[in-house]
Amino acid sequence: MATKIESQPAQPLEITSLRGAIRTRPPRTGRSFGVAVVAVLASGVAIAAAALASDTTVGPGRVLVCALVIAWGAAAVFVSLHRPGEPLPWIMVGGATVGAIAAISVAEIGRASGAHDAQSAVLAFALAFLPAIGLHLALGLPRGELLHPVRRGITIAGYAGAVPLGFALYSQRPDVPIAPLAVASTIAALIGVIGYVRRCSAARTEQERARLQWVAWGVVVAAAISAGAAALNALISWPEALGAVATVSTLLIPLSIALGASDQLAVRIDRLLVHSITFAGLTALVFGSYLLIVLGLGHQPSDSEKTLLGLSMLAALIAALLWVPARERLSELATRRVYGEGHAPDEVLRTFGSRLTRALPLDELLLQLAESLKATMNLEVAEVWTKSSGGIERAVSVPEHGPAAIPLAPEEETVVAHAGVSGPAWAQVWLPAILTGLEDPVLRTAPVTNSGELLGLIVVRRAAGALPFNEADDLALTELARQVGLALHNVKLDSALQESLDAVRRQADELRRSRARIVEATDTERRRIERDLHDGAQQHLVALAVGVRLARQIADSDPEQAKTMLDQIGVDLQEAVQELRNLAHGIYPPLLMDRGLPDALRAAAGRAALPTEVEAEGIGRYPQQVEAAVYFCCLEAMQNAGKHAGEGATMTVTLREVEGALVFEVADTGAGFDLASGAHKGHGFVNMSDRVGAFGGSVTVDSAPGQGTKIGGRIPLSET
Repeated sequence: MATKIESQPAQPLEITSLRGAIRTRPPRTGRSFGVAVVAVLASGVAIAAAALASDTTVGPGRVLVCALVIAWGAAAVFVSLHRPGEPLPWIMVGGATVGAIAAISVAEIGRASGAHDAQSAVLAFALAFLPAIGLHLALGLPRGELLHPVRRGITIAGYAGAVPLGFALYSQRPDVPIAPLAVASTIAALIGVIGYVRRCSAARTEQERARLQWVAWGVVVAAAISAGAAALNALISWPEALGAVATVSTLLIPLSIALGASDQLAVRIDRLLVHSITFAGLTALVFGSYLLIVLGLGHQPSDSEKTLLGLSMLAALIAALLWVPARERLSELATRRVYGEGHAPDEVLRTFGSRLTRALPLDELLLQLAESLKATMNLEVAEVWTKSSGGIERAVSVPEHGPAAIPLAPEEETVVAHAGVSGPAWAQVWLPAILTGLEDPVLRTAPVTNSGELLGLIVVRRAAGALPFNEADDLALTELARQVGLALHNVKLDSALQESLDAVRRQADELRRSRARIVEATDTERRRIERDLHDGAQQHLVALAVGVRLARQIADSDPEQAKTMLDQIGVDLQEAVQELRNLAHGIYPPLLMDRGLPDALRAAAGRAALPTEVEAEGIGRYPQQVEAAVYFCCLEAMQNAGKHAGEGATMTVTLREVEGALVFEVADTGAGFDLASGAHKGHGFVNMSDRVGAFGGSVTVDSAPGQGTKIGGRIPLSET
């Protein structure tokens, strides 16, 4: 019984002693632990700052600052657990730590009664480094790596610029000037956005793209919340704490970075991002319209009007958000009211186009097309006809009417192909078979064409007395016929391609078989030559060697007998030479090389078993390989005729050049045979086919009992 061994992923090994004691630990757990320690310390500092600054304003609020630090720290820990090898968690926890330091500095300044230069310096440089850390984070997304030298240079410049900014802020102690900090933050934000956009366009994997899209989702939603709060404040003076709302909305950014780090959640951002952008745009449209109309064209609402204005804005926003799903339902309801149980005339175009992308079989595709036509246009009958040899035939019909065919002459096909969507009057003239048994039909025919070639016909018919087809129906049929024509044309191309592939496969198989036969024939021929040499010339030469030794032994004692033996040796030597010459002729006749096909075949005819005549008028010289192929094919056919034609038969070998091809024929007047018996598929005929097929030619066999046999071949001279 076989045992299946499953390999487990290798874990990094840590050497703990010089003796080689080895233990296994999870990869990069130390990094995650370090991030968690720093995040906990930063959160503790932020909580302490919130507790100490009970009477001091800490940025947007001591509670919100504490929440921001904890959120960024927690997100950093989450990312480090899922992506332990990335520097991104350290950038995030670094920003949280700097924010916590700034918060505790503000708290200490508020508690100190005397000088607080040290606390002011810490606060100034902490605030100055926050934009640089944000720039580093934006340029390093999604993993926190700065692979490009330009990104590294910009990040280093950001940190270097934070130093003079810190001195500038410190020089204004105890106050913190907003303008320099706002300018630095704006510049960092612009550069970060540009770098982020370029990074999105250069994303190489779906995972990277998804993580970047999660960040975009967080920024878009945060911006939408902040913008919506600002618009509401301008219209109805609510909410009053815009800074607090904007700060709370930024909590979505570390949340989105953390969600993007999860393999399970990262790939689910596409639809969420699309819906978020859509809803944000609709919200901006509603608020922008109210701002323009109320404040731009109206007046500042009074306190009594603000409640009503707020409710109307809420209603408009809900209506805008519900418009997309409601539109589909209302459109479907309206379509049913107008078209009954069917759909709009162009509905079949959309459904047929979607079915084309599913690679359905042609029969099923046309059947679904007919069913869709019948449903969408309130038809009694829907039919699709396809082109066949000599006309068109009904491929599908709903309801089923069985097969039918209409013969068309080439001139009629041209007329039908260029007719366009037509009614019963046109059909009565050119396709009267379609109207058989119908009186005053409500009918339309649409030719299916491609590049002016008729490929089929769409026939639709409504019940007698029904509403006639309108212009929208004709346009839908025209476009549908074009799409069906493209589909049928593609099917035609696929069929032609499949036939070509089958032919190539057959040729490849035949080529492999012919190569195997050539190798086998070569080996057989070598064995034959070896056998002929052993049984023929070698025996003569051995006998000659024995005779020479005997003649030498008796030369002194009996000179007359020695002379007689030498004369016999001379005769035997001539026979050995003739034996070798005959063997050489079987390999490649010298006469063929010296004087060409006609003389070589006449010489072979003189040695044939049957009386043979050679007709080769106008035959000159050809490439050596062509002459060899024709010669040995004719020789094979002559040998076959000598074995099977019977007594009294004669042969005729004919050579001629016809239309750029060398044609040969070996005909005998013998007994012949029945081709159905398969006798013409023997080794000799296969050998001839291989020889001629190597030059793109072909071999034919024609025979019948009592009528002799004709073996012919044709070799194109242009391919040699």
